[in-house]
Amino acid sequence: MSCMKKFVVICISLFLLAACKKKVDELPPATQTGANTFGAKVNGELWVPQVFGPLANDILETRLFANGDLSIKASNFSLSPTETEFDIFIKGVTATGTYLLNSNATYPSMLTGYGYYVKRVLTPKDEWITSSTATGSVTITRIDPLNKIVSGTFQFNAASIYTPSQILMVTDGRFDLKIQ
Repeated sequence: MSCMKKFVVICISLFLLAACKKKVDELPPATQTGANTFGAKVNGELWVPQVFGPLANDILETRLFANGDLSIKASNFSLSPTETEFDIFIKGVTATGTYLLNSNATYPSMLTGYGYYVKRVLTPKDEWITSSTATGSVTITRIDPLNKIVSGTFQFNAASIYTPSQILMVTDGRFDLKIQ
């Protein structure tokens, strides 16, 4: 086999290997070092951000706005074309502590805190969001704007936007993120 053919076979093999979904056996450890980790159980199943294929995508995004509002987004593209995503927004994070996700938001906005989860194939198949009846909380265990680190835990129940009686349970959530 020529060198060029070997190179092509190796490249294709690496691409296929990288494109495979990685099996998630456990949640990332609960750290406070800016390790850029995120994970939770969604209806009892382990969920962590993942990419599809060998190209790295922005699967974690964390923003701390000047007024203290905190936005966390985490995506999983491993089952492409189906993707899932978390969006957690907390108003006025000024210190460590517990922040409630218990306000009515019909769709994610920056007007109130919420926990949101979406499953989509190009367009949403279903979306779940916290409210005054489907509630949760985020506990910030470290907020360090100087070193750009935010860490904590979360849990929430969220109602389907399409079928409000359908509840999604998110438990054992944790994050240790670099603020962008």
